[in-house]
Parts: sequence; structure tokens; C-alpha cells
Amino acid sequence: MFENFKKRGLLIFCFFLLFANIFLIRLDWQDSHRKLTFAMLDVGQGDALFIESPTGTQIIFDAGPARKILGPLARVMSPFDRSIDSIVITNPDADHIGGFLDILKNYEVRAVFESGTLSDSKTFQNLKTEIKNRNIPNILAKKGMKLNLGGSVFIDILFPDRDVSTWTTNDGSVVARLTYGKTAIMLTGDSTMKTEKIILSENTPTQLKSTILKVGHHGSRTSSSFSFIKAVSPSYALISDGKNNTYGHPHPEVLDTLAQFGAQILRTDLLGTVILSCDRMGTCVIKK
Repeated sequence: MFENFKKRGLLIFCFFLLFANIFLIRLDWQDSHRKLTFAMLDVGQGDALFIESPTGTQIIFDAGPARKILGPLARVMSPFDRSIDSIVITNPDADHIGGFLDILKNYEVRAVFESGTLSDSKTFQNLKTEIKNRNIPNILAKKGMKLNLGGSVFIDILFPDRDVSTWTTNDGSVVARLTYGKTAIMLTGDSTMKTEKIILSENTPTQLKSTILKVGHHGSRTSSSFSFIKAVSPSYALISDGKNNTYGHPHPEVLDTLAQFGAQILRTDLLGTVILSCDRMGTCVIKK
């Protein structure tokens, strides 16, 4: 009788192990098939990026000029969703922050991150006042910070690594790298070659290699050095620029450098809003 009991117990234990393995495999399969949404919103000559993790956490890097963000944002957010977990001001120039006042008037924002560069513009001062009046936590982004968006999505701040309050707005721009399994996205704001040189000196190519590169400063020749593009080695290069803009963005030199590394170039002036759906395995699909 005791032997029968042992055999039955062993059989139950084996079934339990089998069930546990099936359950873990199913969880792993489900997790690997969850999607990260990354959108470069068409706000004309400016920057605005929308990110949503598989668990629904939403973060916006920049918001373009005033009165440009709400329409494109409606393409990627439910009309019943009126909150955004955090916004990032990569620099205080009008083509990056003008739309944040529109967002604050229409959405509940839970946190703000900024680089620490300064501007005397009325737009920036009004934005700072609105953030303060709404009691939104305002945090200086610093190298070493890791933001957990849930669902195994993380954003590492690569720059600033120092006080940039006296720097030009572009030199002091926030640079960050998002990771989701084998998918990585380099977020560069308006960072210049000066900033890129610092980032290259502080990180290995392995730490910088990314699936997607949001090309710095709308494709200006003041950004996107050969060394930086080589280190990032992106499959997709996203350029946020206005149609027929007076700056000549993106500059041919930058396009040539990106082409040398085989990056697929996606531009808002040609395609409008660009939305990518990415899984943990490093595969991204352009959503129509």
C-alpha cells in the first residue's frame, strides 16, 4: 500500500512539473508576442515621439510646435484615454515644447523630465508655470537614471551627465536608449556631435547599438556623426522634419551616412506619422 502511495505521489509530482513547464512556456510565448508601440508623430518641423509599453504605460518625448500635437496623438491613443504617465522635454526650444501646453490642457500628466537647459522664451516660461500650477513632479533627467515602463521595457538616460544649464539647448539635449528584449531605440532629441562624442566616450558600441535611431536634430549636419551612426548601426532611421522646411533638413550628408549602414529611412515630411510595432525579439513592423 505504501508503494502504491509513493507511485501515485510521484505521478502527481510529474504531472505538476509538466503543467508548470507548459504554463511557463505559455507565459514566455505570450510575453515574447507582446508589442511595444513607438510612433514618430507628424508635427511639421519639430519633434514628438509617443511610446507605449506592452502594459500600457505611455511616455511622450517632445511635443512639437503649438497646435500640432493633438491630431497625430489621437491616432495612437484611445479617445477615452485622458492620461499620460510622463513627458520628456529633451530641450526647451519651441519646436519641441510648444505642444506640451496643449497636452496639459487635455490630458492628466503624472511626471515631467527635462534636461536642465534654459530658455527665456515665453513658451518655455508658460510651460514651467503650468507644470508648477498643476503640481506635476518635475525631474532633471540625468545619466544613470533607468525608467521602468513595465512589460520589460526600460529607458536609460545617457545624457546629460553633468549640469548643462549654461549649455546651448541642442548641446544639452536629453539622450536616452529604450530597450525591450532585443529591441532597442536610440532617442537623441536635438543632440549635436559634441554630445555624441561624450556619449561615445562613455559607452561601448554594444551599449549603443539600436534597432531604431531617432535621428538627431531633424537630420541636421550638426548631428549624426559617422562614428555615432556606426556605433548605433540602426535598422531604421526616423527623421522628424517639416515638408519643404527652410533649414534644408534632412541634409544630404546625413542621408548618405545612414545609407552607408543600410538603415531604412522614414521621414515625416514624406510619410506623415510613422508608427512601429516591435516585439522583444528585435522585430519591428511599420503599421499602416
